[in-house]
Amino acid sequence: ELIGTFSLVFVAAGAIMVDAETGALGHTGVAAATGLVVLAMVYAVGHVSGAHLNPGVSLAFALTRHLPAARLLGYWCAQAVGAVLAALLLRASLGETADVGATLPAGSDAQAALWEVVLTALLLVVVMAVATDTRAVGEAAAIAIGGTVALAVLVGGPVSGASLNPARSLGPALASGELETLWLYLSAPLAGAALGAFAYQAVRGEPEAGSR
Repeated sequence: ELIGTFSLVFVAAGAIMVDAETGALGHTGVAAATGLVVLAMVYAVGHVSGAHLNPGVSLAFALTRHLPAARLLGYWCAQAVGAVLAALLLRASLGETADVGATLPAGSDAQAALWEVVLTALLLVVVMAVATDTRAVGEAAAIAIGGTVALAVLVGGPVSGASLNPARSLGPALASGELETLWLYLSAPLAGAALGAFAYQAVRGEPEAGSR
């Protein structure tokens, strides 16, 4: 989880910084890079840790009993450490360009929070489908998840930054000192993740966590 989340933040935030300095990627390129690194890490470490790479995914898995609750804190700590290390390395190598790739609202906090909740919920519907439902095609999980992340960044990036991931926002925020709206990017994706996970459970027809 540390390695996977480090890779995600280094590429996702790094792509924003590189584009701010060179203009070589564009918004579509940033979205593609973010989706591709998620795809790569799911293939690389999915068989080791499940490749959550996201505290929201870990929370959703714990709430739906796909991850022992006792392991949740360990996952969160590994993800946070990986994210912070990646952001510090980006700052050391590229300076404070684009606030070290921090996710910031383009409009109001309420607007950004709404988009983060909705986009994260949509991501978790996909994650729960391909990662926990035996009827889904497991080999395509990385492609489905990476593609969903890229799509979310492509559409939601100009509105909320499309973090969908508390760790993704935590690292660059700490490295850049942009802490004013960090609360939004810690809380909204967690709420969206829980919403998406329970929504898929309802669609699949399984009882909610705690009702068994």
